[in-house]
Amino acid sequence: VQLVESGGGLVQQGGSLRLACTTSGFTFEIYAMGWFRQAPGKEREGVSCISHSNDTSYYPDSVKGRFTISRDNAKSTVYLEMNSLKPEDSANYFCAAGPPSCPLVPATAWYDYWGQGTQVTVSS
Repeated sequence: VQLVESGGGLVQQGGSLRLACTTSGFTFEIYAMGWFRQAPGKEREGVSCISHSNDTSYYPDSVKGRFTISRDNAKSTVYLEMNSLKPEDSANYFCAAGPPSCPLVPATAWYDYWGQGTQVTVSS
């Protein structure tokens, strides 16, 4: 099983990034896919989730309306489009694969497989 994130980088406040998580080694289309982030000294925080049937959830109020999660089952890839980025969005962003439906609470224990992360830095 592999999950490989890409698309992170340095961007100015107000800019955009599109993260991708390319997967292999499991049946992508039956899994829910989540995005988490972790800033230095902070706990890993659930950002968004998309179920196997494309239901979406966004957990921190701060990302609602700015971030969009999507998936391409043909490419076994999940995306996170991030717009109007703020310095407080700076973190290491991880994707994860879990049971078909998204959890009400974005617990890390819900997910079975994890990527290694991609760093997002937003300058002010």
